[in-house]
Formats: sequence, C-alpha cells, structure tokens
Amino acid sequence: MRNMLAAFISRVLRRVAQKSARRVLVASRNSSNDATFEIKQCDLYLLEEGPPVTTVLTRAEGLKYYRMMLTVRRMELKADQLYKQKFIRGFCHLCDGQEACCVGLEAGINPSDHVITSYRAHGVCYTRGLSVRSILAELTGRRGGCAKGKGGSMHMYTKNFYGGNGIVGAQGPLAEAFNMAALWKLSCVFICENNLYAMGTSTERAAASSDYYKRGNFIPGLKVDGMDVLCVREATKFAADYCRSGKGPILMELQAYRFHGHSMSDPGVSYRTREEIQEVRSKRDPIMILQDRIVSSKLATVEELKEIGTEVRKEIDDAAQFATTDIEPHLEELGHHIYSSDSSFEVRGANPWIKFKSVS
Repeated sequence: MRNMLAAFISRVLRRVAQKSARRVLVASRNSSNDATFEIKQCDLYLLEEGPPVTTVLTRAEGLKYYRMMLTVRRMELKADQLYKQKFIRGFCHLCDGQEACCVGLEAGINPSDHVITSYRAHGVCYTRGLSVRSILAELTGRRGGCAKGKGGSMHMYTKNFYGGNGIVGAQGPLAEAFNMAALWKLSCVFICENNLYAMGTSTERAAASSDYYKRGNFIPGLKVDGMDVLCVREATKFAADYCRSGKGPILMELQAYRFHGHSMSDPGVSYRTREEIQEVRSKRDPIMILQDRIVSSKLATVEELKEIGTEVRKEIDDAAQFATTDIEPHLEELGHHIYSSDSSFEVRGANPWIKFKSVS
C-alpha cells in the first residue's frame, strides 16, 4: 500500500513538473521585434510608381493592429446581438470583415488629418479615437453615447472625424468634389471601400466597369487589397505622401468584403451564396491573415493573442452593459448642440407651444 501511495505521489509530482516546464518554455520562447512581409502589388492608374511590395511590421504594431481589428469585429458582433434584442433601433450597418480598411487607414495617416465617411463607419469611429463604450451607447440611443444618444449608427463624431452620413454618397461633396479637388490641387485622398456588393447587387451586375480606382478620370488611382491591413497601411502612406507633396488628390479603391448583409434587415444570402461567404471567411479573413503573420514570424505567441482576445471580450461586454443601462437623453436636450459655440437660444418644437433651449 505504501509503495502504491509513493508511486502515485511520484506521478503527480512528475506531471506538475512537466506542466511547469511547459509554462516556462512558453514564457521564454524566442520572439522577434520586427519582421518583413511581402504584400500584394497595387494596380495603378495615372501613376508611374506605387506603394512598396514589402513592408516591415514591428511586434508593437502587430499587437496593436490585432487588438484594434479584433475589437472592431467583436464590437460589430455585439451590435448585431443588441439589435436583435431590440436595444438598437433604426438603421444599423455593420463592417465586420472590413476591419483591415479602418485599421490600415488610421495606421497610414496622422491623428491631425481629417476623415469624412459614409455610413458603415463604426470601425472608423473606433480607430479615430472613440471608445467602444461611447459607440455602443450611441447605437442604443443613450446619453453616454458619442453624440449624446441623438445620432445613432449613421451620425457619430469626434475630433477630426466628421462621422457617418446617412445620405448615400453625401460624404463626397463634403470632402470636396473630384473636379474642385483636382482643379485646386487639394490634399484629398478619396477612398472607395468596395465590398463587392451594393444593397443587394454585385458590382459586376451593376457597373459596366468595376475599376472604381479609375473613376476619378483625371485623378490618379490605386486598387488595394482591402483585406490586408499592411497593404492598406502602405497604400495609405503612399497616398498621403502624394497629397502632402502638393501633387493634388488621389483615389484609392480598397477591395474588401462584408460578412454581414447590407443592413440588419438584409440576411445577405439572397444575392450571394453561403458557400461564397464561408470561403472568404476561411481564406481571406483580415484578422486571421494578420494573426498568421504575427505567429509565423514569432512576433508574438498564440497564448499572447488569446490573452488579448480575453481582454477585448471583457471590454466589449462591459461596454454593452453600459449601453443597455445608461439613461436616455431627456426631451429638453433635443435642441442642444445645434451650434458649437453660440450662446443659448430658444428652438421651436413641433408646435408653437413647445420650445426648447439650445446650449452649445
């Protein structure tokens, strides 16, 4: 009996030692500070040269981009859940699948640059500096939202970001029309985020020419792999440098793919097959592309990325809890913030007997 007990204790201690050794091995695994990757060459229009076809990714950049892309993905999936639970009403256009676009764009410009978008802009809101908490609270119409609960999915704003626009195509004139930008050589980067489908029609069925990067006519253009955050980053840097050098505007087409339907009322499978969506998810998911690069080049371990995933999940859950419990804006605040710096004034309501006071 004593020998059996001794043997059992010996086995237990051996297993503990083995597990400890594995933990030490993971913790001490060699890692790189940076790695060089090949990226897809961009198609060019009216340009003699384009962005580079190789780029360096540092460990810090890789972990930063991974966290941001994963946050946008989980935020959009949470928004989908909140919409189905009827916490979010009205229009809601999700951008999951297009995370490399918003993260890559932000990585290629300066915080002081100005960004104007159309709808489907939750990801850009986050990369421009808004918190998940303020974005989800805006979607649910709560006072703690980035627009005090009065903007919703299509109208979010922060410093140097003139948020989503509910009118299709309206962001173009707001950012300066092609003709005027070219005529005055304005420093504008026009971006077509091409996810291959309109509300329910593929680009091949809707456009005689789907080379949107050539649509500027007299404006140079780039066609970019919008599923690769590094490709988007380098193309954005190239485009920004082109504009800053005084050469005028440039047009970028980011070829991406949305995993959700056009809006929450669109299942997204009546004009494309489930097999097509699944194939893109399995082969071209922008988060998985970046994850594979980080791990294969030893910029970080799988365990480190899992830890980031756990932290992101908690952040999203905490933000959703706030977005479903925060108070709604009071009716008296309906006329607030019409102007940014004017003194208070009265705003007539729906009938002559109701008036609201507007404060900046």
